[in-house]
Amino acid sequence: MRRLFLLRHAKSAWDDPALSDFERPLAPRGKKAAPLMGREMTRRGWLPDLAVVSSAVRTRETWELAGALLPAPCRTHFTEAIYEAAPWHILAEINSVPDEVGNLLVVGHNPGLELLARMLAGPGSAASALNRLNARFPTAAIASLEVESDWAELGAASARLTDIITPRELG
Repeated sequence: MRRLFLLRHAKSAWDDPALSDFERPLAPRGKKAAPLMGREMTRRGWLPDLAVVSSAVRTRETWELAGALLPAPCRTHFTEAIYEAAPWHILAEINSVPDEVGNLLVVGHNPGLELLARMLAGPGSAASALNRLNARFPTAAIASLEVESDWAELGAASARLTDIITPRELG
């Protein structure tokens, strides 16, 4: 059994009009939320073997703050390929992950991550998690999915969405 974690970047700042969207950093609220998510991942044993992270500033900062609270460092791959990407582009990155990776974390952007979670959630998904996903997938939220196939075979309705966690419920 493999696990896929989809972490939306934490709240970003919009106060510097000179910065491009790619360069926007985290807002103070995001700097508070990202460590909460890392701490909760550790508490639940949601420990990735590999993190695939959008190379945008806000996703990098989210991962730095969340990843710092995991019990051990995690191999990280930064890529522009998932920056504001459509769900099928994110899935293509996941499909290329080596089979030896058991637990995978993707840190990216909406609407791509939310749409990907909806697309992957298949039979056996938790109704409560599906309801939460359909209601809202806010900044710094994380979705957890169980995957029985190899990463290369992951596709629509082929995973089980087990949980959605948001920073609001943690702190």
